[in-house]
Amino acid sequence: MASIEAHPGERAAQDPVRLLAIRETPLSVDEIFRAVGDDAAGGTSLFVGTVRNHDGGADVDALGYSCHPSAEAELRRVAEKVVADFPVRALAAVHRVGDLAVGDLAVVVAVSCPHRAEAFEACRRLIDDLKHEVPIWKHQTFSDGTEEWVGAC
Repeated sequence: MASIEAHPGERAAQDPVRLLAIRETPLSVDEIFRAVGDDAAGGTSLFVGTVRNHDGGADVDALGYSCHPSAEAELRRVAEKVVADFPVRALAAVHRVGDLAVGDLAVVVAVSCPHRAEAFEACRRLIDDLKHEVPIWKHQTFSDGTEEWVGAC
């Protein structure tokens, strides 16, 4: 088997964290996908979270996201941990804040790695850790007039 030195594409990318943002404007799957393009990546995994019309058996009429001022720094910390734990060639994550409608993109994350299994695992870790550790909160209003705040994303 050839060494990594014989295949420089297997070495870690210089800065695999290509795009991190929290935005009030609509998200683009194409932008995130382009951000993780890498010739040494054999697998790219992309997750898109959308606003659904229900939650917990109730119809959702309105939804809004808000975040703590430290949210982007926490997003970077989460991303860097994924990069440290997986052979990431490129990584991108963007979350929306503000008022969203059913069907809107709420979050888009993507990871490219040398192989597909690594890309799947890294992408899953990225979205799971983002949802549990980045201080973003969801406020839902239901069709029956009740409302609910959901902690950490």
